[in-house]
Amino acid sequence: MSVREAVIVGAVRTPVGRRGGILSAWHPVDLLGQTLRELVARAGVDPAAIEDVITGCVIQHDVQSGNLGRHAVLAAGLPESVPAVTIDRQCGSGQQAVSFAAQAVMAGSHDLVIACGVESMSRVPMPPAFLPGAPLGPQYSPRELDRYDGGLMAQGPSSELMNERFDLSRAALDAFSARSHERAHAATRAGKFRDQMVPITADPDDPTGPVIDSDEGIREHIDPAKMASLKAVFGADGRTTAANSSQISDGAAALLIADREYAERNGLIPRARFRALSVAAADPIIQFTAILDAAHKALGRSGLAVEEIDLFEVNEAFAGVPLIFQREFGVPDDKLNVNGGSVALGHPLGSTGARMLTDLLCELERSGKRFGLQTVCEATGTANATIIERI
Repeated sequence: MSVREAVIVGAVRTPVGRRGGILSAWHPVDLLGQTLRELVARAGVDPAAIEDVITGCVIQHDVQSGNLGRHAVLAAGLPESVPAVTIDRQCGSGQQAVSFAAQAVMAGSHDLVIACGVESMSRVPMPPAFLPGAPLGPQYSPRELDRYDGGLMAQGPSSELMNERFDLSRAALDAFSARSHERAHAATRAGKFRDQMVPITADPDDPTGPVIDSDEGIREHIDPAKMASLKAVFGADGRTTAANSSQISDGAAALLIADREYAERNGLIPRARFRALSVAAADPIIQFTAILDAAHKALGRSGLAVEEIDLFEVNEAFAGVPLIFQREFGVPDDKLNVNGGSVALGHPLGSTGARMLTDLLCELERSGKRFGLQTVCEATGTANATIIERI
């Protein structure tokens, strides 16, 4: 039995909008549908050849309820024969969609799959993780709560446990966050995101309107004194603030994954191969440490040393997350989130993993570098890690 190689042949994303901002008029189904249309058009692939659309979405409520991926396929005008499924691995949902797509190709189940994600946080109620003092949701059962003696909490309060355990100072968190904005702004000015952007207008009913071409949350100028003056969100003595946390956002992203032989036979250009896929789980109270386990797993499976990885993308759910990763693996500053992250760009939950991988792929291509590692922390203590190799 021949070994099948899963490759990325296309990757696009929308600009990321603030909650209530430039993308808030878009129904999430149409936002993702526009992204799917653009992905298929750029790849020049026969849409009837797509064997599945795996869609990450976290807040599956109201306009995001049901099988959102299938609705997006139909809204995009893709053939009715194209199936879709919607998954939830919390903040890693978009990344998990990619993993499932790559695994389906490697296993021989499919030759061509779309992996994508979407979240319109403007259009759905906010989860407790973003609301100080909010109780845990009804998905936590009595037995689960009893197992941890009432210690389970939303991710916001857990970020303060992380800050304490790893001795992350307020100054370090704020400095990293300011750097995220500086790098994202510099990348935008240099046009680094331009080629991956889906052309989209603020008004979904006016395709002739001005096209949005940049992420809304990036700040050109950061005032360190103002940042330092902000109150902690999850406790009077805390260190997590609105400025050193990810932004509540809207956005979509999608990647086209194919068997390499199929791609080359059908005129598709392989851009990167998957060297390792992993998922891990750890302490559900502190919630963020599984990124370390997932990355160790991925590195072990890839046969690569951490020094061989050229670029790292670690989701900035809170500024402390990439900082604990950097400490664990000794990652130099010039390899970590080189074009900023979710603190500056925003974090539309279900799409972030796909957006990060799109950014990572494009930066590897732009810089001529070879290996990239991405990891995303997820609620209740899970995490995904992916290593890709530019072709």
